[in-house]
Amino acid sequence: MELFTREWGSGDRRAVLVHGAMSDSRNWRTVGPALAERGYHVVAVDLRGHGHSPRAESYTAELFAQDVVDTVPAHPELVLGHSLGGLTVSLAVERLRPQRAIYVDPAFSGPALTRWQRMLAPAFLRNLTRASAARIAKRNPRWDPADVAIEVETFKAFDPAVIPVLITPGSLRAPEQMHVPSLVVLADKSQLVKPALADRLEEAGFEVRIVRGSGHTVNRDDFPGFMTALDGWI
Repeated sequence: MELFTREWGSGDRRAVLVHGAMSDSRNWRTVGPALAERGYHVVAVDLRGHGHSPRAESYTAELFAQDVVDTVPAHPELVLGHSLGGLTVSLAVERLRPQRAIYVDPAFSGPALTRWQRMLAPAFLRNLTRASAARIAKRNPRWDPADVAIEVETFKAFDPAVIPVLITPGSLRAPEQMHVPSLVVLADKSQLVKPALADRLEEAGFEVRIVRGSGHTVNRDDFPGFMTALDGWI
């Protein structure tokens, strides 16, 4: 599937940005221009079932990855993915063959859930997509109001049929090896990359950095801290 894209800059270097679940390319509204100022031509996608990209009959992590490969230029200098986008990048990286990859609090595992919580998760996530701006702002007190407004819109555009990908055991998994030089930027007390997994990634060659005090959407919680975490990689 060819995805909707949003672009910033016209530099010689290319960067590909992949958002997380229930979001879209506007998640990168501050990151895209910042990379453009550093000489990148930035391409950010809307994954299938998100934003302005089409909904689909099927959703799997592998299909998300194939869509990205089919949409963006090969061999970018940088590819960066957040959450589900991080998982997507990890499955696409061998075909995209970027010079560097950055994973932002990637969905390499799911939060620890009891069987009962797993049963309730689809209803919880569907209810989350109906959240008001006031509720989103309360849950994310550090966000700019523009990001809160965008979140309301992206929740409405999100296809709930994606939800099984997010909660099915085995759907979320960390890469076994590093294919290109890679940085993992984690939220403080990440629920998706716990310390033991972070240690395993470091043993495999990944560099791991934590943005202290940030939540899951690191770039929206602490944009300066996020950009500092990218030092040496962009």
